[in-house]
Amino acid sequence: MINVTNNLPPTIIYENEAVVLIDKPYGQLVHEDWTSGVEGTVVEWFLNRYPDSRGVGEESLKPDGEPLERSGVVHRLDRETSGIMIMAKTKEAHAFLKAQFHDRLVKKDYRALVYGLIHDRYGTINRPIGRSTADFKKRTARPVAKKGVEREAVTHFERIGSGEYQGETFSYLKLLPKTGRTHQLRVHLEAIDRPIVGDALYAEKYMKKSNNLELKRLALHAHALEITLPNGERERFLAPLPSDLEQAAERIAE
Repeated sequence: MINVTNNLPPTIIYENEAVVLIDKPYGQLVHEDWTSGVEGTVVEWFLNRYPDSRGVGEESLKPDGEPLERSGVVHRLDRETSGIMIMAKTKEAHAFLKAQFHDRLVKKDYRALVYGLIHDRYGTINRPIGRSTADFKKRTARPVAKKGVEREAVTHFERIGSGEYQGETFSYLKLLPKTGRTHQLRVHLEAIDRPIVGDALYAEKYMKKSNNLELKRLALHAHALEITLPNGERERFLAPLPSDLEQAAERIAE
């Protein structure tokens, strides 16, 4: 249900001489993983389109010491998450954008469908995140079962809607992360027992007994990004909700 490779090219939302904003498809890696080369990544598409931007960004190495190709990458989305990303074409643009993410000046807006009812219309999840002691692939925001350094993590949410589908309750949320921890939204929602629909890593038990709103993917989408561009203009960009998530949201519409 998850980790399906998607070789469809990203959709360009906006570009100028310094940046390109894209709508990343579900199932597509941003860059190759640690163990082997992966075809069809966002970075591969980026370099095919903008070959002069090779080397823009932070250097990184694989465990074997080989370079990890991350040209253009300013921030990441999980493979299972679709939606908006900004990439830098020049070193100057990369440094400018990276500083905004570091200083939490970028406003990110996600959409998600979760199992169960979120009772409050508005709320904040303020729970530090650490690595799970049970599974090295996972993070956790629960009070126990952490190892290593805990990092501050804050997510604001708004319940857009809720309802039933085939006798099962779901909620549709707007998520506004104030920090950018790995798997933050997925981990925070799991910590309050409202994991995201279709999350094979954090909601496996729910998925096995649920109708999953007939989805075949993680129900998480990066919908909007507000950021200052290198030319000094503050802009808000949107990536429309994919049709499968839109249909799932309609199934529980009140």
